[in-house]
Amino acid sequence: MLNIIWPAFIIISIIYAILMGNIENVSNGIFDSAKSAVELTITFFGTICLWNGVMEIAKKTTLMNKLTRLLKPFINFLFPEIRNNQKAHQEISMNVVANLLGLGNAATPLGLKAMKTMQQENEKKDTLTNSMAMFIVINTAAMQLIPTNVIAIRSSLGSSSPSGIIMQVWIATIVAAAVGITATKILMKKF
Repeated sequence: MLNIIWPAFIIISIIYAILMGNIENVSNGIFDSAKSAVELTITFFGTICLWNGVMEIAKKTTLMNKLTRLLKPFINFLFPEIRNNQKAHQEISMNVVANLLGLGNAATPLGLKAMKTMQQENEKKDTLTNSMAMFIVINTAAMQLIPTNVIAIRSSLGSSSPSGIIMQVWIATIVAAAVGITATKILMKKF
């Protein structure tokens, strides 16, 4: 659907600019946007490389095992179906840690691995398990201690205080996670 909507918006905008005599503004906007996109990509690239490197180091040390043990009570509460699956525990832990660090790009492949592991134990392959549904809710809420992507965007756009939104991000993501987890736990009992 978006493959239809976005091109339609672009075509309508260009036709409107031609009719109103503003085609030069459209042309300048395209090049300015392309420049901004490249600058933002470079900023993101540095941030992502840094934190993905930290995650790779954590994987190869005992730090990941310690984090998995630290998160075990939390994971057992949220995912009682996978209590005995150590591989799923570790993959979920890595995903949660990546999300806490604000690394949505690093959390995505980790989340896909965790879902694949949970799917292997799923008896009804065409239906989500309660654990899979909870995992989706947690990833959607994406609690963040360090919102690296937002800070990188604000920094690239010249913000005088790129990290000035940390408290608001904490409040928003904690509330979103609490509401999502509560609703999911209630709905799991009903269905």
